[in-house]
Amino acid sequence: MPTNLSSSYSSLFEPLLALSSLLLRRLSAAVRHHRGRNTPPASSDVPPPPPPSSSPLELDRLYGRTVVVDVDAWLLLPAVDAFTFFMVVAVEAGGFLRGLLLLLVYPLLCLLLGDGDGGGGARARAMATVALVGLEEREVARVGRAVMPRFLMAAAAAEGAEAVRAARRSFAVSATLPRVMVEAFLREHVGVDAVVGPELRSVAGVVAGIMDDADAARVAARRLRALLGDEMDQGEADGAGSAVGLVGEGRSGGTVHYLFSRYYCKETFTATEADKRRWRPLPPGGECGGVKPLVFHDGRLAFPPTPSAALAMYAYLPFGVALAVSRIIALSLLPYGRATFLVGALTGVHYRLVGAGHDAAGGGGGGRLYVCNHRTLLDPIVVAAALGKPVTAVTYSLSRVSEMIAPIRTARLTRDREEDRRSMAALLAHGDLVVCPEGTTCREGYLLRFSPLFAELGADVNPVALDARVDMFHGTSTTPAAKWMDPFYFMMNPKPSYRVEFLPRAAPAPAAEDGGDSIRVANRVQRQIGEALGFELTGMTRKDKYMMLAGNEGVVAAAAAAAATIKASR
Repeated sequence: MPTNLSSSYSSLFEPLLALSSLLLRRLSAAVRHHRGRNTPPASSDVPPPPPPSSSPLELDRLYGRTVVVDVDAWLLLPAVDAFTFFMVVAVEAGGFLRGLLLLLVYPLLCLLLGDGDGGGGARARAMATVALVGLEEREVARVGRAVMPRFLMAAAAAEGAEAVRAARRSFAVSATLPRVMVEAFLREHVGVDAVVGPELRSVAGVVAGIMDDADAARVAARRLRALLGDEMDQGEADGAGSAVGLVGEGRSGGTVHYLFSRYYCKETFTATEADKRRWRPLPPGGECGGVKPLVFHDGRLAFPPTPSAALAMYAYLPFGVALAVSRIIALSLLPYGRATFLVGALTGVHYRLVGAGHDAAGGGGGGRLYVCNHRTLLDPIVVAAALGKPVTAVTYSLSRVSEMIAPIRTARLTRDREEDRRSMAALLAHGDLVVCPEGTTCREGYLLRFSPLFAELGADVNPVALDARVDMFHGTSTTPAAKWMDPFYFMMNPKPSYRVEFLPRAAPAPAAEDGGDSIRVANRVQRQIGEALGFELTGMTRKDKYMMLAGNEGVVAAAAAAAATIKASR
C-alpha cells in the first residue's frame, strides 16, 4: 500500500513540476521580449502574411480541391473553451484528483497567461501539462479514441463539417489541442484525411510534456508538406501553394498563421465571429457532413466539464457518494415491488413504468422469459422491481463483486452456444429469466444486434423496453477493472431515471436446423423494442463496440477459460 500511495502522489507532483518549469520559461521569454521589443526581427523569422480572404465561402469552390482547415476556428463552435477538453482527459485518464488539480490551477493560469500576445496558446500548453504529464501514453490515446469524440461532437460546427465533405482532400490543423486528443473524432466523424497538431513528448511510454512552439511549428510544417505532396511541388513552381485554407479571424501569428500562408494555401477563407455566431451544432446522427454516427463512447463524465460545471461537480461529489450508498442499500433491502420505486423517488431516482408483466406462464411450463435491451447493469434489477418478484439474470462480463452484492440471482454464461442454451433452459424451468441479447450496453439511441439464442428456448418471449438517463456520470464502462463501479456511478447521479415498458408477447421460434426462425424472432423482438423506444436498429455487436473503444474483442478472461474447459472436456 505505501508503494501505491507514493506512486499516486508522484504522478500528481509530476505535472506540478512540469507546470512550474513551463511558467518559468514563459516568464523568461516575456522578459527577453520586453528587453528586445525595439529590435526589428529578422525577415526570415516572420512568415509571409496570408492572402486576402475570399468571403463568403461557397462550397462549390471547394469541390475537387484540397482544403487545410483550422480546427479551432472552423470545426468547433465559438463558445468552446479548451479547458473542457483538458478536464475530460485529466479525469478520464488521470482520475478525479488530477481533474481537481487542473481546476485549482486554472484561475492562476488565466491570471498569468491571458489571451493577448499568444497567452491563449501558452495557457493551453500549461493546461496540457497539468492534464497529461505523468500519464501513460496509451491511456491518453484510449481516451482520445473512446471518450473525446462524444464531447467534440457536441462542440463541432455543422458548417465546418460541410466544408470538409465538399473538398476532395482535407487536412485539419489544431493549434490548441494535441493531435492525440482530436484525431480519432476528426478522421472518423468529420471525415478529414489527416490531422496536424501539437505532439506529446513521452519517455518509456509515459507522457513527459508537450512540444514547445518552435518544435511544434517545425513538425507541423514538415507533416503538412508531406501530406500535400505533389500539390506542394507544383505550387512551388508557381510561387504559391495550391490548397485552400479555412482559417479564423484574428490569426495573426504562430504555427496556424504560417500554415495558412501563401507558401501552402493559394487562397484563404476567413470565418468571422459574426459568421460563427450563426453556425449550427453538428448533428450526432451522422448527417450534415458527419461521416459516421456516434454509436459508442466511453468514460464516466456525462456532461461537458466547463469551469463552472466542474466546480459544481466537485462540490457535489461528497454528497453524491453518500447518496449512492443510501440508494444501493435501499435497493438491496427492497429489491422487489413498488416500494423500490417509492424509495427511489424519495432519494431522487425517477422511475416510469408502462404496462405490466404478463401473468401467464411461458410456453412449455416453467417461468417466463423476459427479453430486454441493455442500458446498464441494473436492468434485470429494475425489471424485477417492476414485476414485484425475484428473477434470474444471465450475465457474461459481470464482475465478482457485482455478483456478490446483486440483490437478485445471477448466472454466468460461457459464450459456448450449446452449453449456454442448456443452462438457460434449466434456469427457465425453475423460474423467471431476464436476458439482454445485445450482450453489452449501449448509451445512445441505438439497438445492437440481438443474439437469437433466447428464441431457441421454446418459451414465449416477453419483450421489455428499457431506457436509462443520467445527468452527471455514466453508469457503464469498458474498462474491466472499473466495471464493478458501474452501479455506484449510476446511483451517484443527482437525478437518474429509468423507463420500463412491457410489450406484447412474441411467439417462440419453431425448431429448425438452420436457425433461420430464431434469427427472425430475434430481429422481430429487436424491431419491437426499437419502435417502442424510438431507437435506431443496427447490426453491430459487442465485438464491434470493444474493438472501437478498447481495441480488443471484449472477451473476459474467466469466461474464455470456462469456454475452453468445456470444449476440452468434450
